[in-house]
Amino acid sequence: MENGSEIEEKVVVMNGESPANSNVLGDEHSLGISDEKSLEVDLQEVKPVDYSGFGKKEFVGLLKEAATKDDFKKADELIRDIKPLFDEIRVREKSEALSRFKEEGGIEDDFQYRADEWDIAFDIYLKSIRDNRQRHFKELEEQKNANLSAKNTILERLRHLADGEDTEHSLRQFKEIQKEWKAVGPVPQSHIKTLWANYNALVDLFYDQRSIYFELKELDRKKNLELKQELCARAEKLLDEKKISESVKELNELHHEFRHIGPVPIEEKESVWQKFKAASDAIYAKRDEFVAHLQQELQVNFLQKEKINEEVTAFGTFHSESIKEWNQKTKDIIELQKKWEGTGGVPRSKMREVNKKFWSAFKLFFQNKNIFFKKLDEERNSNLKLKTEILNRAIELKESTDWEKASNELKELQLKWKEIGTVPEKHREKIFKQFKEACDFFFDQRRQSNDKEAVEQQENLVKKEAIISLLEKIVEEKSGSLNQVKELQGQFMSIGFVPKRAVNSLKSRFSETLTKAIAALPDLGVEEKDQATFEVRLSNMKQSPQAEKKIHHKEHHLRKQIAKAENDIATLRNNLEFFGRSKNAEKMKEEFNTKIKLADEEIVHLKKQLQMLQASA
Repeated sequence: MENGSEIEEKVVVMNGESPANSNVLGDEHSLGISDEKSLEVDLQEVKPVDYSGFGKKEFVGLLKEAATKDDFKKADELIRDIKPLFDEIRVREKSEALSRFKEEGGIEDDFQYRADEWDIAFDIYLKSIRDNRQRHFKELEEQKNANLSAKNTILERLRHLADGEDTEHSLRQFKEIQKEWKAVGPVPQSHIKTLWANYNALVDLFYDQRSIYFELKELDRKKNLELKQELCARAEKLLDEKKISESVKELNELHHEFRHIGPVPIEEKESVWQKFKAASDAIYAKRDEFVAHLQQELQVNFLQKEKINEEVTAFGTFHSESIKEWNQKTKDIIELQKKWEGTGGVPRSKMREVNKKFWSAFKLFFQNKNIFFKKLDEERNSNLKLKTEILNRAIELKESTDWEKASNELKELQLKWKEIGTVPEKHREKIFKQFKEACDFFFDQRRQSNDKEAVEQQENLVKKEAIISLLEKIVEEKSGSLNQVKELQGQFMSIGFVPKRAVNSLKSRFSETLTKAIAALPDLGVEEKDQATFEVRLSNMKQSPQAEKKIHHKEHHLRKQIAKAENDIATLRNNLEFFGRSKNAEKMKEEFNTKIKLADEEIVHLKKQLQMLQASA
């Protein structure tokens, strides 16, 4: 039996037969595999998620979900992607808050930024993930150290078993030790190679020192060969798997099983490993081809997104006063956004830069649009206020019966309404409907009134023409009395309006016929007729529009005539003194006296009219 020092020496030199596991270990390291999980490949890395359009709330949601899971590799990648974007938003909000603070008269040194609920939640979940990761890896390291201790204990038991005397229970104990070894989890990386070398050396030592069990050993190695060949077949079958990520994941598990299966016959050791390695290499080649193709696709996507960025940049500087143009531009940029989102991912190294270009221009466009429509809303609200004032005035006027005045004012309100711009969409139809109803109500009422008035005016025309006919009969027959004429005049004046087209002709005809009727009265002298005529005219004047003004004008005219007549008499009397020495003096005096008499009579007549005029005032 070999002692402990001989066993350690065997571990170092090991020139004899070694189990397949020792070769597996070496070949696995040549593939770049460092431990049981080193073959795991996260193919999702090459398809980065575009977080550019996310807000603080969405980022917090992502961290919250990550904090509930133990996938720390994925969590680290998530933090690496979103933390700079979240910090960028936080810095911008802090800068905006500082600007507002200074605009309100604050001093920058006094400024204190208060984080909102999303800032607080983000920091809490970030700390939670980092604390959990630290705790997890600490526990994992502790577990690995515990596993190292457990495997060293197993190695010590295996050493005692190999050095001890052979019994009927030795093989059973050996198999139990192998199972226990396999069941122990990973150990610290720095101890893996030494542990496996010691384990394989002790396994070989166990079999070498028990030649009586050589046949059993060979049978065990043949069984191990069968198991490894099954793993080879399963590895080869993975080439048919469509999802390369699933293939690599399952291959990792096959490698784990392969390395824990015991030794195989020496003559089959290399061939079975090469077969397993060939299947693994084929899968890795397929993975590499997939990744290379995906990288090419990502590069094509990058070039396409660069072209889209060239188009979207122009939207960031777009300005217009037309709602139609803004709406059309909005449709255009939304189409660009769909094109952008449909293009797919880009290389991770270029993702942030290309996304920033697009979303910066995209957000700037909508910021400018919001500014435009905010200004437009202010104008529309101002317009709403003006139109509301017009509406209220129209409602006040709708019941008016002062048709001409109200009609003119409503027409002016309608013109003002058209000159005022649009109002907010939600009020547009309602306020216009109310204004139109008020105007329509007034003009419908006026139309109905006009229709009624037209009938009445036509009836009045017939009545007044009948009175004129009676006056014409008096003229024709030279009959009747002054009272009868005055009564007919009163009836004529008491009748309401006639159609506008007949007003002037009817008025002229009535005045002329009235004058003729008075002149035709048989019982009146000339002076009485003149007085009666003046009374009739005065009566007409008093019942006509602007009667006071007309009477005042007539009074002024009479006074002017009286003054002129008196002046003429004074001139005539003054001139009589010069006719004494003239040959024709008597004749001239007679003519002047006649003129003076007529002027005196005219003055008496005018003064009577003035007295009548003053009496009627």
